[in-house]
Amino acid sequence: MAKGDYRLSDVVLDESIGRASPDVEHERAVAIFDLLEENHFEPKGHYGGPYKLTLSIADKRLVFDITLENGDQVATHILSLTPFRRIVKDYFMICESYYEAIKTASPTKIEAIDMGRRGVHNEGSQTLMDRLSGKITLDFDTARRLFTLVCVLYWRG
Repeated sequence: MAKGDYRLSDVVLDESIGRASPDVEHERAVAIFDLLEENHFEPKGHYGGPYKLTLSIADKRLVFDITLENGDQVATHILSLTPFRRIVKDYFMICESYYEAIKTASPTKIEAIDMGRRGVHNEGSQTLMDRLSGKITLDFDTARRLFTLVCVLYWRG
């Protein structure tokens, strides 16, 4: 194991997350693939991974259970989902507008909606980074990919 290997090598969704439609399951798999493809994930005070992240839901909270690849426990962090509810709701609304717009709207309108969508996604990513501050260090791109996964956990299809 290389010291300083601060990355996720696996992400697992616990059965508490629940299953959804095949389309949503596909979106979840894509979000996990994108997250694993490139990430920086550094639990505070730990010497290096790579890490396995198991996500679960307990009492309306998102649980981050972090282990090494061999199963050794690193940390568990529990985040309230409340700060994300409005952002995720806004994100889904703007995504719906975007999907409707691409059918008939002008390229300028589509681009404007997409800029708004990216802005809300960035807000969610920053909120996630803020909520994990002092617990896990992420770069912004990793936070964006992880926020995408949080969004698809909400989406039931």
